[in-house]
Amino acid sequence: MLCFFLLVYCLSSATTSELLSRHRRAWIIGSFEIEEGHRGPFPYKLGEVNIDRKYPIYFELQGQGVDEEPTEVISIDKEFGVLYVHKAVDYEEWQTLELRLQARKMDESIETRLGILISVKDINDNPPRFERDLYEINLPQESTQGSNLLKVHATDIDKSETLNSTFHYEIKSVSPNVRDTQFFIDESGYISFKGCLNYKVAEKFTIVVEAKDHGEVVKLSSSTIVVVHVGNGNNHLPVISGQTGTGKVKELETGVSPLRLHVTDKDTPHTSAWRARYTIHGDEGENFKILTDLETNDGILTVVEPLDFENGAQRELLISVENEAPYYPCKVKERTSSGLWKVDTIKGHDPSGAAEPQSVKVTIDVEDANDPPKFSVTLNEVAVMENVPAGTWVDKVTAVDPDSSRAKDFLYKVGNDPAGWVTVDPLTGNITMIKTPDRESPHVVNGTYTILVYAVDKGIPPMTGTATLHIHVWDQNDNVPQLTVDSLDVCVSDAPTTTNIEAFDPDEAPYGGPFTFELLGNVEGKWRLNPGYGYTAGLVKEPGVYPGQHTIHLKISDMQGAFKVYNLSVTACGCTLTPNCRTRQKSEINIGPYALFMIISSLLLLLFLLLLGLSISSKREFFTMEPEDCSGGILLQSNTEAPGDNCESFIHSPHQNLRRESLSQRSSYTGNQSNWTSGCDSSNQFEDMGNMSILQSQNLSCATESNDMQLHQKLTLFQEKKGDSLDDELHIYAVEGNSDTTSELEAISISEEGSFQDALEDLCPKFHQLASTCMTAKHTTL
Repeated sequence: MLCFFLLVYCLSSATTSELLSRHRRAWIIGSFEIEEGHRGPFPYKLGEVNIDRKYPIYFELQGQGVDEEPTEVISIDKEFGVLYVHKAVDYEEWQTLELRLQARKMDESIETRLGILISVKDINDNPPRFERDLYEINLPQESTQGSNLLKVHATDIDKSETLNSTFHYEIKSVSPNVRDTQFFIDESGYISFKGCLNYKVAEKFTIVVEAKDHGEVVKLSSSTIVVVHVGNGNNHLPVISGQTGTGKVKELETGVSPLRLHVTDKDTPHTSAWRARYTIHGDEGENFKILTDLETNDGILTVVEPLDFENGAQRELLISVENEAPYYPCKVKERTSSGLWKVDTIKGHDPSGAAEPQSVKVTIDVEDANDPPKFSVTLNEVAVMENVPAGTWVDKVTAVDPDSSRAKDFLYKVGNDPAGWVTVDPLTGNITMIKTPDRESPHVVNGTYTILVYAVDKGIPPMTGTATLHIHVWDQNDNVPQLTVDSLDVCVSDAPTTTNIEAFDPDEAPYGGPFTFELLGNVEGKWRLNPGYGYTAGLVKEPGVYPGQHTIHLKISDMQGAFKVYNLSVTACGCTLTPNCRTRQKSEINIGPYALFMIISSLLLLLFLLLLGLSISSKREFFTMEPEDCSGGILLQSNTEAPGDNCESFIHSPHQNLRRESLSQRSSYTGNQSNWTSGCDSSNQFEDMGNMSILQSQNLSCATESNDMQLHQKLTLFQEKKGDSLDDELHIYAVEGNSDTTSELEAISISEEGSFQDALEDLCPKFHQLASTCMTAKHTTL
């Protein structure tokens, strides 16, 4: 009603000052009431708006129920102000209808404005409704009476706090109707039961629950269904009905099953209430386990740890059996009119012993077998100094045989000795070295050498015991530092260049690195070390070192002073095109089938020509050493008819007397600033003495174009081999006019200290002397 007055006040205050000046009367009309769901007939008169008037007016009505939702419910007689209801209204949607009434004069001026409030009266037209049409729950059979199982919930949308919306719950039916089980529901909707649940009697209960309101005229209700599934409970204990099996186990055997127990159970098969669970008592050594056969429910006894006959010929065990689900019988003793009933239950084990799990005693016989010898210590650690002599005692192992009949009837043997270092006395177990131990052996891992020792008895079959021996080898300084490579390459340049020299020592600290590097011999101005200490030394080449092959004497010492001198081969070369003096260029060529055929044909033709040439050359008694083609080199060949062209030499040997044709050469050497040309044009023919003649011919006729020093090296090599390759006796050539005197030829030598150009200038007169001697010998012979 207060809202109505506020509405009238707002409508009145909202008019303009002009309207207020024309406003003459305003009556406040009380609210009207219509009943929800009125059945008609329609329209029916709701009421009349009475206004004291002295002149004609007409009425206009707007708002809810007229031109606003819900529309076309209310109308008004414009001349007399009578309100009519045209259709029913639902209280659950519209509790009130707010309307605006205007009274107008015939000149359309507003006489007055009124607010009308129509209340909708609620009737009991909605029953309570459950949230769900079906409720389900699973209950274990051992559930206790009086516990809340589940809660149902309903609501009524009629006007709150009235009898139409007030309701209660009631269980209308339970199926099946069991004598020892009764369900009930409280005012909150919680469902419970009295008595006992028994899966054997009822696996499922279907309960119809009703919610009914308290309407004055009519009472409405609805219902839902609650399904209770009862779990299979353990109402019966398993009973041991018998056993099968030999009941015997051989000593040391595992995985065998000497016994099987059989049980019976009245509960539903293959459920937790039926499935048996076995327990072993008295197995102190935990030698056995028992598992349940899922199909037969039998208990299978199995040996999991080997049995020792010497510890007893029999094992007595106590085996009990129960179900996976706890044993829970329930029996109603008294049904009371109020409260819970009186029941008897035994959950778990019965303290009185009436429902204790059944047990049975079993005896397992252990059959004697051949036991392997057992070592007193299966893993032993000893230490031995590296390089001790053979025959050194290392350790002693001891084993015993558990079998009383074979207490000492076994032998010791070496089982695994990867390097063959040790031997074991078969009777005493003493272990001695038969080889010198080397800590750097690949069989020594982290300083430890591992062997296995066996003790083998003479039983049938023979049994073996095993012991492990770890020999820790103490290191000694028995290795000198070693180079990783024995040859190096270094680039020729005007500035010092450095290459690394790496060394290692198989010995460990303090017998290994870091090392001390030292150069031996006259290396001043040529080579030096920087650094000279560590695991890597830097070999520095000074600018004065000429290209070619060099041998450096390098001394490397470890921390204890043990050392070795190495002849390190160093090749100096220009590295402009390739970074390595011995780099070989590689190329990949794809050859087609036709090209491959041409190559093979050419190779076969070349092979044929070589064989033909070989067969022809093998028929010749004498052959001429042709000068090597050195076009492009610095020594140019030339043949002359100078004196001495018939000078011949004979080489005497116990096995052969070879006659070599004389070779004539004229050599010309062209250097950067000097020439060695026809100043030696008399003759440079010489005797071919085995390998010496070949080397001499190459040195004089085919000097490479690299530099002067290569020619110097070849001549030096010739001199070194001269004394080794001439095994024949010397021939003395007489000088014309004086056959009794001999003329000695001056040795050709090249000094390390002088320049190579000076050595070349001294060769001409010595070749003249050789030619004159040869000519004298020829004339004398003629």
